[in-house]
Amino acid sequence: MKKSEIIRSKPSIQLMQERYEYWSRVPYPGLVIDNKPAITQVDIDKVGDYLIYLVRDPLGAYGKDPAERMAERLENAECIGNSGMFLSYTGYYKGAKITCVSGGSGCPEVELAINDFMEYTNCSTFLRVGTSGGVAEKVKVGDCVITSGVFREDGTSRAYIGDGFPAYCHYEVVTALVQAAEQLGMSYHVGVTACMDSDFVGNGRPSVGGYLQPDNINKLGTYNRAGVLNTDRESSIIMTMCNLFERRGGAVFNVTDNLISGEKFREGAGTETSIDLALEGIAILHQMDMKKAQAGKENWFPSLEQMN
Repeated sequence: MKKSEIIRSKPSIQLMQERYEYWSRVPYPGLVIDNKPAITQVDIDKVGDYLIYLVRDPLGAYGKDPAERMAERLENAECIGNSGMFLSYTGYYKGAKITCVSGGSGCPEVELAINDFMEYTNCSTFLRVGTSGGVAEKVKVGDCVITSGVFREDGTSRAYIGDGFPAYCHYEVVTALVQAAEQLGMSYHVGVTACMDSDFVGNGRPSVGGYLQPDNINKLGTYNRAGVLNTDRESSIIMTMCNLFERRGGAVFNVTDNLISGEKFREGAGTETSIDLALEGIAILHQMDMKKAQAGKENWFPSLEQMN
């Protein structure tokens, strides 16, 4: 049984469906093209247990589509979907079946892809990997940030649940990533990431002609005083949806600049490091999952094979 069906069976969810006057007209569970989810057009039977979301971000200096670049690191990688909006590959890394997906930036676009994978598959773990801006003095350009939780300043996650709902990263994901960073001898930090829709004024950075408003100029100082490590535009919706729909969420960022410390932007700084960390972290997490399964312990996040 798919996790989405378990959610659908909850009486409180059914009550909302009964009260929704257009429910009978909604093409539920979603739009379909050639018997595949329309937005991602993935072969749902080939989606892995672990998913990495990547942005087509010039700041990361990937050199090609980031999903293609990630797929080169996987064994037996194959393209499982290409909708023009999202490109998806699945392959294996040290025994872990991983799907890597590339798309545009920002929570609204990420929601489209994540919804497909959560609605149609039992993928257990969603990891955001990519660039970010540092806002703590100790975070250097080229360092990696392992997110422990997200300060939600986006609009998309607010459409799902109010601001008081936490966007925490799952402790198993954070633990595995820290272990991987230690084993690889990386320079890393663990802490809070701030996520917002606007990468300019909403992130405390001037827009056209240096445009700023009083609220905008307070942003970076507020983050810094609160101990926030970095900022991005995608992590909030991923963590929120994972926590709402019983998946594991996490994020690994490389830092390409830091306005607080004055360290200048370096294209692609830490990109390879964040990719290495993500893959090794998933490999460790996979071993943790296998040991739990072998011990017969209850696993909140069973594998695809166990769920089907």
